[in-house]
Parts: sequence; C-alpha cells; structure tokens
Amino acid sequence: METKKWEAMLTAAELGSFTRAAARLGATQSGLTHMMNALEKETGFPLLLRDRSGVRLTEAGERLLPAARELIRAAGVLERQIAAQAGRRKESIRVAAYSSICMHWLPTIVQQFRWAWPDVSVDIRMGSVEEIYRWLQEGTVDLSFASRQDRWRYDWTPLWDDPLLAILPPDDPAGTGDIFPVSRFEGREFLMPSLGFDLDILGVFEAQNVRPDIRSNTAVEDAAILSMVEHGLGVSILSQLVLQGRRDNVRALPLDPPACRHIGVAVRSMEEALPVIREFIAYSKRIVGALHNG
Repeated sequence: METKKWEAMLTAAELGSFTRAAARLGATQSGLTHMMNALEKETGFPLLLRDRSGVRLTEAGERLLPAARELIRAAGVLERQIAAQAGRRKESIRVAAYSSICMHWLPTIVQQFRWAWPDVSVDIRMGSVEEIYRWLQEGTVDLSFASRQDRWRYDWTPLWDDPLLAILPPDDPAGTGDIFPVSRFEGREFLMPSLGFDLDILGVFEAQNVRPDIRSNTAVEDAAILSMVEHGLGVSILSQLVLQGRRDNVRALPLDPPACRHIGVAVRSMEEALPVIREFIAYSKRIVGALHNG
C-alpha cells in the first residue's frame, strides 16, 4: 500500500477536515477524498467517519494508527537512505520547534549550517509540545526542538536549561525583591501559557505543593499573556528565552526555588539518523552554546 495514502489519512484525522488536510498536503479536496476511498477499498473497512463536524478515525482506524505511523516513518528513512546511497545531495531536514526557538535560535543555526551544506534544505514547522512530539513519532519531522518530556520515547541531545521566571504586574505588591517564591502563587489568579508550557509549569507547582487559581479558559500565546499580566488580569510563568528581546511593562523575577525547562533536540533514533541530520544537531549544540555562553 502507498504510504502517501496513510499519511493523508493521519493528516485528515489530525486536522479533522479534508479541506485543511488537502491544504497542508498540497492536494485538492476531491483528490484527497478519492485517495481515502481507495485506501478504505484496499483495507476492506472504513477508516474515517465523515459528518458535519468534520472527519475522525473509526475504531478500526484508531487500532491501525500506531502501525500507520511506523509505516510512514520507516518509508521516510528508507527513501532518504536510498537517496544518500545514490549519491544525491538534494536532501532536506524537517524540523519542528517552539515559536521562541524559531525566533531566537533557528535563524542562526540554519544560516551557518547552509554555509557548510548549501544543497540541503531545512523545512521548519512550528507547534506546541504535544504537536512537536507527535510529529516526531509519526515521522512527519526528522527532529524536534522542545523541552524534555519523558512520557515520549526518543534519543535526546541537551542544548540549554531555559530558566522559568515569574511574570507579575509592574506594581504587584508580592513582587518585591530579586526573586519570587513559588509559594506566593498559592491561590492567585494564574494565566496559563499555551504551546505546552503547562507541562513544565505544572511540574513546578506540584514539586512545591502549590495550587494557584489557574484560568483554564485563558491558555493563549505568550504575547497575550504578557499583555494580560501588564493590565493586572493575573500572574504567570514564562521562560527567559520567550522574554528575550521583549520590552513589556511587567516584572520578571527568577523563581525560588529555581526552575527551568530543559531544552534540547529529540530524534526517534540517533542510530538511524542520516549523517546530515546528526551534523545539524552538532551545529545546533555549538551555536546554542555560543549564543548563551558568549
């Protein structure tokens, strides 16, 4: 069976829409529908449920999901190894990362990497921690820049420990001094950032047995969090990398006890990774070290 059909099925299920899936894959909606019909004919049973709310996997589709992801990943590895063996240099590296990493690290990494590997393209995809690790497991990307999360399986290269900071209104009475005890978040209205920050932040609260009043309906992007804190709508936690270069009217204080998110590069298997991918990781490690250590 063609792996393109399985990739299309996973994309449609992920986005919940043939229209959005077709746009991401560069196909037409009718072409994608035809592909799914052909795949279901090959398997002999429905894989996707279609209704007014969109599309989703059937129970049979859910059961086939892990094998489909592995098929796509293995096909990608095979294609790239064949290309390498054939001596072709038209390779590409598919990268997933947080917005802050795309802004502050990847431009320098990609620029310097291209000087040494001018024939290799670098395709960058931005997402949340959940999306980034799912794409890695599915084989949609070759490597992921993210905070370390032990519930996923991968090979890990550490890059930098990104300090977490308390974000407070400029006149917050609890923000006196040079540090902010985590205990002071107890009972306070807390604005939870999006893009997977909750996984790192909740670990800080759990370690100190602190229970802030988390506004579950305000998980928004970093810039919105800063604006809301500035206007006295709550407090939050962001990282040093996210705040780099910003000039918002908020107080940013180191936590006590100190906390950080461990940023690095994840790949499914370093042993299976092509040399160009291992070289990209090596460049990333050197450049991030230089950016933060002078």
